Amino acid sequence: MKPATFDYAVPRTVAEAVEALGDTERKAQVIAGGQSLILEMHLERIRPELVVDINRIAELDGMRVEGDELRVGALVRHTAFESPDAVPGPLGSLLAQAVVNVAHPPIRSRGTMVGSYGWAHPASEWCALGIALDATVELAGPDGARSVAAGDYFLGPFLTARRPQELITAVRLPLFGENTGVSFIEHRRTHFCFAQVAVGTTLTVDDGVISDVRIGLVNSADRPVRARAAEDALRGTELGALPAGPRVHDDHPFARAGRIAAEQDAVPLPEPFADVDYKRQIIAVLVARTLLEAAKDQCARLAARQEDHR
Repeated sequence: MKPATFDYAVPRTVAEAVEALGDTERKAQVIAGGQSLILEMHLERIRPELVVDINRIAELDGMRVEGDELRVGALVRHTAFESPDAVPGPLGSLLAQAVVNVAHPPIRSRGTMVGSYGWAHPASEWCALGIALDATVELAGPDGARSVAAGDYFLGPFLTARRPQELITAVRLPLFGENTGVSFIEHRRTHFCFAQVAVGTTLTVDDGVISDVRIGLVNSADRPVRARAAEDALRGTELGALPAGPRVHDDHPFARAGRIAAEQDAVPLPEPFADVDYKRQIIAVLVARTLLEAAKDQCARLAARQEDHR
């Protein structure tokens, strides 16, 4: 099918893009990679009267460290995160683990992290990590610039706090020290399917005690979810000896956290080949496994740092 007729604007600055979006007489959509938008337009499930192409706005292309945060511009492609060395510290490793689950190489070469925030699909890896990491979404609109915490930004499936006249210019993510371990695990029916469930985790350990933990759940509700009840159950817990293999025993704190996440934090919706009970089971298993992998990652980082100091 061919998309319905639309006008096409190619701004060169953020101000020009905001001006184009500010035309409230027409329904407008922003395009950067267009990996989701173009398909919906071809199927005529979305029929914008104006498409605003931001690919020529140079100030949106790039990411940089600002203090203790990473600022990711709206034109930074998924492929920018494929190397763990692209971003300093554990955050780079977490983003690299997550990005390989985003579609496949041709889409990753064009799609953007910020575009995922604009689309707000419940199965988006980036959106769930944003919730877990307390990301900040930067917006520019007719009334100026504003920032929205990720926890306040996602309102439902494909629904966000972005106003129709606003442009997402960047997403800011916190950096982490070497006493933080990270892990991301995804479960899907086939390589080309959306995630049935995925989990991203950071685990910070000080003197053998879990001081901070962040758990983001993908496709576990009608929006990205942070497993706060599971996190609360883990903070202040002694890490102790880690299981040698990938399996986490039922009485381990990580397994208990997984069950709490599945029962108290997640509100899974049924879908073909994955009913609610199945999803809850997968959530419980993946939360426990990501916690274990994050703990092992943290131990490896500390061991490497001690080796460097010899």
